[in-house]
Amino acid sequence: MAVQYKKSDFYYDLPPELIAQTPAEPRDSSRMLVYDRAADRVEHRIFRDVTDYLKAGDVLVINNTKVLPARLYAHTPNGGAVEILLLKRLDKDKWEVLCKPGKKCAIGKSFTINEKLSFTVEDITDSGERIVRFTYDGVFENILEEAGSMPLPPYIKEKLKDKNRYQTVYAKTDGSAAAPTAGLHFTPELMQKIRAMGVEIVEVLLHVGLGTFRPVKEDIITDHKMHGEYYEVSQCAADTINRAKADGRRIIAVGTTSVRTLESAAGEDGILKAGSGETHIFIYPPYKFKCVDALITNFHLPESTLVMLVAALTGREKVLELYQTAVKEKYRFFSFGDCCFFI
Repeated sequence: MAVQYKKSDFYYDLPPELIAQTPAEPRDSSRMLVYDRAADRVEHRIFRDVTDYLKAGDVLVINNTKVLPARLYAHTPNGGAVEILLLKRLDKDKWEVLCKPGKKCAIGKSFTINEKLSFTVEDITDSGERIVRFTYDGVFENILEEAGSMPLPPYIKEKLKDKNRYQTVYAKTDGSAAAPTAGLHFTPELMQKIRAMGVEIVEVLLHVGLGTFRPVKEDIITDHKMHGEYYEVSQCAADTINRAKADGRRIIAVGTTSVRTLESAAGEDGILKAGSGETHIFIYPPYKFKCVDALITNFHLPESTLVMLVAALTGREKVLELYQTAVKEKYRFFSFGDCCFFI
């Protein structure tokens, strides 16, 4: 009978001062804990040394989603203020949003963000998100760029000086409510160096929603329900990855979002299928990976679905041991923090 893991099985103690408040400068100067699973060996390196662990023929899979400046502040004609966070575009003008405080966002209420942008609450979902319709004068994306701010996680208290530092250098397709943070360590020069080594870089898409970061509230982790996130795998990406798998070459995912995309699109035979859709995949031990061989990822929150995903790759006891090592070595944690390379 399979082990029934509890949320508390994925807890570790983190001193608050190790939560990174600002990104590393330059991007590739962040630290990297490398764990060789076959040799059970740990090394402490700098991210730009990632090329020492890559070889010609490897396939590096990146998520090219782009974070929207999704945090907006609005008010009612009588001065009531609310904050909304764009979660998912439902059609041209209609969005699912998180609204704070929720009690002010009743169905039928209208709010103004600025002279060009306003919205009306049309519905409330079962989990309390609001469905809103925007009214605007001009191009929505341009207005959002002016009016919105980056949706940094609540544990980051410092103001972000440059919006682009919460985007990967290869971000292309608007739609995420949070950054795929493992990709923040790459620079254009490092990407070029990796390609020059003969490593194939393949792009997939997963729009990161807040569901990925929602705390697990249920005691038994299998009772947790993941929110859906939109993903796309092109025919070209599927063909490149399937060829590499057939040749016995490594598929290295950059970030848990790339893992979730690949594992959602792969059949039980490990063959990746091109297509798009909504994934609710929840990866936790014991999970048999169908496509991914290695992972570059940041350090994740205790008891989160993301630390559970990593535990499925390394083993639960091992990931907690590695995180304890990282705490002892004073690595920086979470979105703007350092990273791990599990090979």
